[in-house]
Amino acid sequence: MPDLADGDSVEVKGSGAKPYVLKNVGGVYSCTCPAWRNAGGAIDRRTCKHLKGLRGEAVELARIGAPAGATGATKPAVPKASKAGPKASSEDGEESAEQAPPLLLAHVYEPDVDPTGWWMSEKLDGVRAYWDGKRFVSRLGNVYHAPEWFTAGLPDFTLDGELWLDRKAFQRTVSVVRRQDGGDAWRQIRFLVFDAPGHDGDFEARMRHYHAELERRRPAFASAHAHEICAGPEHLQRELVRVEALGGEGLMLRRPGSRYEVGRSHTLLKVKRFHDDEARVVGHQAGTGKHKGRLGALLVELRDGTRFALGTGLSDADRNAPPEVGTIVTFRYQELSDGGVPRFPSFVGVRHDVAWQPSAAVTKKPGR
Repeated sequence: MPDLADGDSVEVKGSGAKPYVLKNVGGVYSCTCPAWRNAGGAIDRRTCKHLKGLRGEAVELARIGAPAGATGATKPAVPKASKAGPKASSEDGEESAEQAPPLLLAHVYEPDVDPTGWWMSEKLDGVRAYWDGKRFVSRLGNVYHAPEWFTAGLPDFTLDGELWLDRKAFQRTVSVVRRQDGGDAWRQIRFLVFDAPGHDGDFEARMRHYHAELERRRPAFASAHAHEICAGPEHLQRELVRVEALGGEGLMLRRPGSRYEVGRSHTLLKVKRFHDDEARVVGHQAGTGKHKGRLGALLVELRDGTRFALGTGLSDADRNAPPEVGTIVTFRYQELSDGGVPRFPSFVGVRHDVAWQPSAAVTKKPGR
């Protein structure tokens, strides 16, 4: 059967005058037909008759995890979860937890905080992953289908870490870990561990715990993420400059003696010279000049309703197959203008691990 290479698209005749466009972006297949668009659920677990016609019905049903003989954009059967981790649910169309895992989240570092004695590590530009003892779960509770050979040797207790490929490789990482087939592309990924949420000790005790276990088990694709004690503000700034020069995203600070808390805590701080945020795609701006005939910029909206164009940082593949309207993307910027618009924004990638929740000021506006 013919297939689409990653980043390719093809047109097929539809019921009207305009053809439908079939795409493959990082192993996620889509179609512009109404049946695919209105199917609901996760976009990587939908199919339609056009995708089945192109790739073969058996191949498509296997991709989305549906039983043989199923029709339409069938939601896949989902196995029951073990007691070691969150329960599974097919409510959103993919194997997922009924609720998000209990993760510790960071606040932004402010200069009035003295970092002396805090644990310092590089902020990884990867995908946050919670190992529940049997599988990887995203911040929203969706399961990452890592191959068994990738998870071999991991302990049966919970770990907090990052599925990481390389600096400046966020989008490539996402394209691998979002795949349903758990293929050899996972050999590029490493699971870098930075905490053990289920351990009841302070941060130092938790570090000793997971370091010792990883050293004993020696899993092929997992290791402990490096931490060092910060000697003071000057040390923090030197390390920040060094990491950013290597293409890194920034630093993380953990307060010594701190417990693992669920939700945002001032015991965990992220240190960056550039800010980042998420926005929702609300439209596509046509390109001009060398980008004529493809995407020029994404028209996006912040949670407070502020809209702007996001054109810098897009790859050729992004411009040829842009994120669809409604997609959540992440971007970096230098500062906000007086009107609240990000200055010098640059596209980073598509986010699948965050939910879109407009700010209260937006949700209270009449007619919205």
